[in-house]
Amino acid sequence: MEHPENNKVYKGLKVNEGVEKLNSINPYLALRKKRRAAQLSVDDYVNGILRGDITILSRAVTLVESLLPEHQDIARQVVERCLPYSGKSLRIGITGVPGAGKSTSIDTFGMYVLNNRGGKLAVLAVDPSSERSKGSILGDKTRMEQLSMHPNAFIRPSASAGSLGGVARKTRETIILCEAAGYDTVFVETVGVGQSELAVYSMVDFFLLIQIAGAGDELQGIKRGIMEVADGIVINKADGNNVEEAKRAAAHYRNALQLFPMPQSGIRPQVLTYSGFYAIGIKEVWDMIYSYLAAVKKSGAFDARRHYQAKYWMYETIEEQLRARFYNSEGMEELLALYEKDVQEGRITSFAAAAQLLAKYDEDKNDRCSG
Repeated sequence: MEHPENNKVYKGLKVNEGVEKLNSINPYLALRKKRRAAQLSVDDYVNGILRGDITILSRAVTLVESLLPEHQDIARQVVERCLPYSGKSLRIGITGVPGAGKSTSIDTFGMYVLNNRGGKLAVLAVDPSSERSKGSILGDKTRMEQLSMHPNAFIRPSASAGSLGGVARKTRETIILCEAAGYDTVFVETVGVGQSELAVYSMVDFFLLIQIAGAGDELQGIKRGIMEVADGIVINKADGNNVEEAKRAAAHYRNALQLFPMPQSGIRPQVLTYSGFYAIGIKEVWDMIYSYLAAVKKSGAFDARRHYQAKYWMYETIEEQLRARFYNSEGMEELLALYEKDVQEGRITSFAAAAQLLAKYDEDKNDRCSG
């Protein structure tokens, strides 16, 4: 179509010809979806993990976290095949009160170990799930600016999904996969501090508790359960005008630790101050960690803790599998809905309903076995 504005009458005015409208859909998108949809075999997963393929490792972790029975079966085989290649990393659990600066500290701690010791670092960051929507923001990467761009760092945010202690349901298996992929340092960041947070103790070699000063009475933040399993306590944000207050908080914690029985490791936790944002005192924190690990390896406490953890997770897996079999048994969904209604309308107590449901499950299980 000829533009009238291009007539010689209109001097200094020219309208260029338009271009044909392109398809707004990326022609390669369908191909990519097709490739993603292709299910990998157990061998594909294992071989990819062992050669350090981050894409396949990520897919394997997704498989491990899946609730679908067919995914769980493949994931179990992958984890078992990777198990002989695991166990050689340093596993560090990091927890603390909300706002203590856990993610920022992990970014700083991680860059220090990568720059000074080399190797590869995996960060398993657990985000709290909403009790209403069951969703999670999974935004930890945004607070780990340096690690998220480092070629030897793998950051995997996961939703806690209501699991014990804010530790994602399959974090233990994910650690095995990361170790098989060559990651020799693994951080596990948990949701917060509480009695249920003790679950993280059963999957790491060093449990680091991050606290901050100036958030009220420091002793109010001391939970006996979490203090008893902490291998080291660090007071963050010890910079600027907050240095002296952080030192006072550290003194409070040191005094409190004197009242606790000696840990099984035989090493009383140290209390240090540092600044994750300004990277002050990071070397001292790592020196504390390495000194502790050298001592427990020499005394045999390191191996004893690993053996305890293996036994612990055997029983945890039994409980998880029994729970899954109960809820996934045939007809249970409809039966639960009926009993829920009876409980809500007061025709039966919660305890009696649970007992009858379990009895029904056992009866059906026996029928299937005898049949």
